[in-house]
Amino acid sequence: MKRPNILVIQADQMTALCLSAYGKPYAITPNIDALAANGTTFANSYCNNPVCGPSRASMMTGRLPSDVGVFDNGAEFLPSEPTFAHYMRRLGYKTTLSGKMHFVGPDQLHGFEKRLTTDIYPSDFAWTADWDQTDEPYAPSVMSLLSVVEAGHCERNLQIDYDEEVFVAARKELYDHARSTDERPFLLHVSFTQPHNPFVAGRKYWDMYEGRDIPEPEVPHIPYDQRDPWSQRYFLTIRQDEFDITPDQLYRARRGYFAMVSHIDELLGGLVETLKSIGEYDNTCIVFTSDHGEMLGERGMWYKFNPYEASIRVPLIAQGPGFRKGHREEALASLVDLLPTFTDIASEGAFSDFVAPYDGRSLFALPKRNSTDDRIFVEFNGEGLYAPGLIVLEGAKKLVHSRTDPKMLFDLSSDPLELQNLAATPGHESDVQRLSRLMHERWDEDDLEMRVRVSQKKRLFVQEAMKCGTFPTWDYGPPYDPGKVYVRGGVDPSTTATKQRGRFPYVPKTPPQRLRHASKAK
Repeated sequence: MKRPNILVIQADQMTALCLSAYGKPYAITPNIDALAANGTTFANSYCNNPVCGPSRASMMTGRLPSDVGVFDNGAEFLPSEPTFAHYMRRLGYKTTLSGKMHFVGPDQLHGFEKRLTTDIYPSDFAWTADWDQTDEPYAPSVMSLLSVVEAGHCERNLQIDYDEEVFVAARKELYDHARSTDERPFLLHVSFTQPHNPFVAGRKYWDMYEGRDIPEPEVPHIPYDQRDPWSQRYFLTIRQDEFDITPDQLYRARRGYFAMVSHIDELLGGLVETLKSIGEYDNTCIVFTSDHGEMLGERGMWYKFNPYEASIRVPLIAQGPGFRKGHREEALASLVDLLPTFTDIASEGAFSDFVAPYDGRSLFALPKRNSTDDRIFVEFNGEGLYAPGLIVLEGAKKLVHSRTDPKMLFDLSSDPLELQNLAATPGHESDVQRLSRLMHERWDEDDLEMRVRVSQKKRLFVQEAMKCGTFPTWDYGPPYDPGKVYVRGGVDPSTTATKQRGRFPYVPKTPPQRLRHASKAK
């Protein structure tokens, strides 16, 4: 039997908590809704690090990012780390990437056989965190609230241009697969950069929300002096003291974000329609997710880098062979689960030749909700902290720990908005002890902090040294030979043959029909 293809569609900074599939019908997303109706929604799905580079490295390796040395957005992702793209190639799949992955380092493929676009963010060490800078929180990417203050309609910008290029390249790749004689199944990873800030959208998507209720954050602005230490540092990291966000700016930022989500939804729908047009829809597993979430004004906070649900909850919806139609899976899931899931799909659950440890579990074999195995781990080792930030979720209980801060414990079943820190509340000592024990079994906190600090020092030095003289660029420009696509050379005797090869569905060459002329002779 023909093995299923895999189409991964990934958004950037899309929280699950704005989608109808997750009980938050804020964004207009008919195509995501249809995907959920036809597949499985993983209701409690998380990233393993609330920032781009580390989250994507953990997703691809099935391991927590600190285990592969990707501590922050400026940390190199080593080419020696096996990824799901490597495994799928060994299993006979054609692996292709279109879009953003935020790979830092010279390797810009990490197992993908082809990459159809370049990336959109730095591939060097420029965004390295520095825990030695303690006078004020250090933000190497120079974040601010301008993305909120300047939110609104924008017909074209860097992100819109990029996502449309990613979409067109991915759609062409699907048609090229249909026109190809390569009989391998494909794994195509399509990764967009919206709805990452800035919160702007084209007129078509901005106007979709005209007259529509834009709900305010469920948790109103929490003053600085009432925030936990992690949130206070983050307040200063993104220079939040520069602006007092007005109600109109809050409205426009949330409207712009939802409009970008609708744009991504339309692009997703276009890829699904392409699958149908090439006859591969029924034999393709479609997986939709994001690398991390977005606070979007909840608690008065913005962007990511935080331990709260809006920052670490991501959509994870899967449709196709093996996934239950219209099913809602309540067990905890996270992005490290994708690697063992894909190898399960490729080998019908028979694959066991993993060459490195992995933290994930196949989405086809998650434990029961609230069982002793219903747990996941999340970490953060970037700016805004001065020591590792560690998170354990077990069932509905969530423990947040960084050695410089008081612990935070939340019961998400009774307090989904995380307003009551139970860590020091009588009656919850056993939860803190149990989750702390799990945390210390998973991480060697002293070793982790040492490795992070050593890595930061080396990368900061190398980045400054690279600025002396000619600065190298770690980039990947996809090879493109127009002479093999269009009629630019005398390869064929006529332009007709070149055009014929590019037609889908393919029409075999029709042999000429010569007309016999009746003789005029008597």
